[in-house]
Amino acid sequence: MAEGAEGRFVTGSTMRHVAVMTATGSVGLSFMFLVDFATLFYVSLLGDETLTAGVGFAWAIQFLTVSVGVGLSIAAMALVSRSIGAREREKARGQATAALLISGVVLTGTALLILLLRRPVLDLIGAEAEAAEVAARFLLISVPSLPLVGLGMVAASTLRAEGAARKAMLVTVSSGTAALILDPLLIFGLGLGVDGAAFAMVLSRGMAALVGLRYCLGLSLLGPASLWRARAVAPAFFAIAGPAILTQLSTPLGNILMTWWISSWGDSAVAGWAVASRLTVLAFGGIFALSGAIGGIIGQNYGARRADRVASAYRDSLIFAAGYVVSVWALLALFAPLIVRGFGVTETGASVVYAFCFIGAGGFMFNGALFVANAAFNNLGRPLLSTAFNWVRDAGVTPLMLLAAPASLGAPGVVYAQAGAGVVVGSVAVLAGWRLTRNVAFGAPPAPAPAPLPGGATAKGAGAILHAADGAGGSTGAAARHDLETDAGTPR
Repeated sequence: MAEGAEGRFVTGSTMRHVAVMTATGSVGLSFMFLVDFATLFYVSLLGDETLTAGVGFAWAIQFLTVSVGVGLSIAAMALVSRSIGAREREKARGQATAALLISGVVLTGTALLILLLRRPVLDLIGAEAEAAEVAARFLLISVPSLPLVGLGMVAASTLRAEGAARKAMLVTVSSGTAALILDPLLIFGLGLGVDGAAFAMVLSRGMAALVGLRYCLGLSLLGPASLWRARAVAPAFFAIAGPAILTQLSTPLGNILMTWWISSWGDSAVAGWAVASRLTVLAFGGIFALSGAIGGIIGQNYGARRADRVASAYRDSLIFAAGYVVSVWALLALFAPLIVRGFGVTETGASVVYAFCFIGAGGFMFNGALFVANAAFNNLGRPLLSTAFNWVRDAGVTPLMLLAAPASLGAPGVVYAQAGAGVVVGSVAVLAGWRLTRNVAFGAPPAPAPAPLPGGATAKGAGAILHAADGAGGSTGAAARHDLETDAGTPR
């Protein structure tokens, strides 16, 4: 990509960009979620609800670890898309490579921590006897591949930041295709059972990492690997990644809380909750893709200082989300009996699935609005707002609703509590996002690069730029100062 080239999202219809990026993103994500859904279905065909429950417990912890990767990919997209929007292509390449290196290190540490603590965590969330053993072994096999998840996610986010929608989609499609082929082969063909599902997950994650890196290299989106560059980019990266990871962690931790709560109703209830959880990510893959897709659109227009297009992208995303959720809700309600029969869940588990299809899916409209607002917060320099809203929902409002739910609701009460919390918090978040996108503020415009002095010294020019950045004020000024400090001190 040539230095100074204009980002593709700073012109044209914002609704078209939202629709195209979301459509391609949702194909990739929905395909990946379909693989998880199919994996659970294959395990259910083994005819033992305890195995299904064990995979459900393992998924609750896997969800936690993958959310760290999602937070890291959000930071990569925010930094890279802003630089592309500002026509600083060389800077974007350095940031993308640094994001890959940092993510690999962070997720290696996360994987080690989860492996050491997996049994105490499983005990904490109510896994017992054979279900606990199944979950612990599944995690032992699959968690070491977590760094590959990060590489695939960051690579796909870099592609979306550039606007390479089809290639970003193919990263997840290739991974999903590998898993769809390997799952039945390993589970049934080689007779590995649940272990086969775990090995298939590892191999599919490796495929995503390989394809993502290949596309990024092919589009010249990556610069030379450099630990020095990674250290220089790390402060700006973690300024976004830290709050983004905390934001993402709230959902799996909330899911762990609900898994613990529902475990008191038995393995059947946990199996039903596992099916409902997979239905959520499969059915609403478009909404998850939307929150990722608009990050690049908002980021590029913010970098290009186009406040009008930032606001229109936010508005169009909310319209798209509302229409999507209503359509999916109708389909889930229609096919609910078929889903229950297909997974063979018994009465308690079936009641959880029905509650999600008839009620919980509708409440997702407000969770979708929260996702859109979070994308705006993360890409407009207010990531802590995302963190606050998600934690209020998952650690505040949802537990309160669980406690307030009458005992007569039984196991489905967890679905109603989750939906109610989404309505309350999503309504407030979308208004906050609306206000932010209509009052977006920019820092001081970038100063011209100083002419290099003999030996490459640019201290005086860099000092002048940093002074201008300090004058921007607020968090935007601080971010501008850090970006300029990074560039001023980075060898080309």
